[in-house]
Amino acid sequence: MKKKIKFIKIAIDSPAAAGAGTIAKSISKHYNLLYLDTGKIYRMLAYIKIYQKRNFNKSFLKWKIRNLNLKNLQHKNLLSDDVSVEASSIAKDKNIRKLVNSFQINCAYNPPKKFNGSCLDGRDITYKIIPDADFKFFITANLKIRAKRRFQELKKLKKKVTYLKVLKSIKKRDKSDYNRRISPLKKTKDSILINTSNLSKRACFLKIKKIIDREINS
Repeated sequence: MKKKIKFIKIAIDSPAAAGAGTIAKSISKHYNLLYLDTGKIYRMLAYIKIYQKRNFNKSFLKWKIRNLNLKNLQHKNLLSDDVSVEASSIAKDKNIRKLVNSFQINCAYNPPKKFNGSCLDGRDITYKIIPDADFKFFITANLKIRAKRRFQELKKLKKKVTYLKVLKSIKKRDKSDYNRRISPLKKTKDSILINTSNLSKRACFLKIKKIIDREINS
């Protein structure tokens, strides 16, 4: 019989709207892994800063992160354009980042026993959060394709935005993510590059599944 890895850690980094979240969810479901969209934590904090400003203080944020229920990160309000831009700004705060990183690391290395491991996607997962991940991927796509995807996603949520506004927002987000001093977005040498520009969701899933299966079944 072929031996299988009992505990799998998957790290995924990507720019905004490259499809990493969709792929990570599918992979997590298939291998029964705890899934965490790390960017959603910063979006949650951005939402608090924009719409619940009186709660935006160190003690409350510390409590919020420590008692975070992952289901709360699925709220549709976290996908708005203004929240996205603010999240990128908040991610530059080293104190906030320290709090968030601790939560992310705990999810990665100590998921509930019902899971076979963890799968995290974000901007600094491959080198900061899970540097010893069993699998590392850098998922990207053409800027205009990413903007189109995000625009269609927001339209489905009945958000009043234009394609050009979304394109401008993603350009701004990319600039911030790639050039920030603390934990910038970058592809590590040991990360496998996956370009989703011309791939369907199913094709992306199968491509990554093939890579993982080849390793865990060898």
